[in-house]
Amino acid sequence: MGFIDEIKARAKVCKKTIVLPETEDERTYKAAEAVLKEGIADLVLVGSKEEIEKNKGTYDISGAAIVDPATDARTEGYIAKLVELRQKKGMTPEQAKELLLNNYLYYGVMMVKMGDADGMVSGACHSTADTLRPCLQILKTKPGTKLVSAFFLMVVPDCDMGADGTFVFADAGLEQNPDPEKLANIAISSADSFKLLVGKEPVVAMLSHSTKGSAKHADVDKVVEATRLAKEQYPDLKANQNFMDLSHNLNETEDDIANARKYYNGAVKQYNMKVQMFPGSLIAGLFHFETKKMFEVENAVERQNVQVKF
Repeated sequence: MGFIDEIKARAKVCKKTIVLPETEDERTYKAAEAVLKEGIADLVLVGSKEEIEKNKGTYDISGAAIVDPATDARTEGYIAKLVELRQKKGMTPEQAKELLLNNYLYYGVMMVKMGDADGMVSGACHSTADTLRPCLQILKTKPGTKLVSAFFLMVVPDCDMGADGTFVFADAGLEQNPDPEKLANIAISSADSFKLLVGKEPVVAMLSHSTKGSAKHADVDKVVEATRLAKEQYPDLKANQNFMDLSHNLNETEDDIANARKYYNGAVKQYNMKVQMFPGSLIAGLFHFETKKMFEVENAVERQNVQVKF
C-alpha cells in the first residue's frame, strides 16, 4: 500500500467533517465527488444552494451538506463569537456579519472554531496569505508553536530512500529567507509533522551550498547555526548539516549534474534523510525541481500542507 493509500485508509477509519469553502472553483467539486465516492470524509460546502447548483457542473456531490451563511441558524452565534475574539482589534457586529456572509473562508474557520467541523481545506483559488489569515486570527497556533511554516510532502514511487520514498521539503511556501532561529523552528515543526503524517522517525537534512564544509559563506553559517539551535531545543532530533544544495547546478554541465546527483543520492541513502530543510524558498523551489529531475519521476505525487497547528 502506498503512502497516499495509507492516509486514505486512516481517514476512513477516523472519518472527519471537512469544510470546503471555495465553492466558486470547479476543482472543489471534482475533489468533493472523489472524496465522497471513496468515503474519506464527510463534507460541508459553503454557499447558497443556487450558487452551488450553478457551479457544480456534472459532479455528483449529493452526499455533501450545504451550509448557506445567509440562512443558517448558526450564523448569529458565529457573528457573536467572532466579535468576542476580535473585539480588541475593533471588530463590530456589523463588520463580523459582513465578513462571514461574504468571505466563506472565515465562515469555514468559524465552523471549525465552534466545533461544527473538524477542519477546512482551502487554497485552490485563494492565496496562502488569504487562507492563513482567518486561521491565525480565529484558531491561533498550537501552544508552543513559535513560527508558522509550510512544507511539501513528496512521494516518489519505487524509491528506497526516505520513508519508502516519502519526504518532507520545508519551508517551500511561507518563509522567504528565514534566519537561523526561524530555520531551526521550521526543522523542528516539520520533523514533528513528518512523524505525525508518516508515522516514522524523522531524520533531518539541513541543506546549503556547502558540501561537507567545502564552502564558507554567511548562508552556510546560517544553516550550521540553525542545526545547532534545533538540536539544542530538541535534543532527540536527528539532524545533519552541510548537505549540498543542487540548485546551483541547474545551468552547469551534464557532468556537474551527474556528480551532484551521485553525491546527493549517496548522502540520502547513507543517512536515510526524510525531512529536508532549505535556507530560502527560492532555493527550495529550484531544489524541488532538480530533485524530481534526479529521480527521473515526472509524476511524483505532491501535496502541500500549510502548517498551522491548532
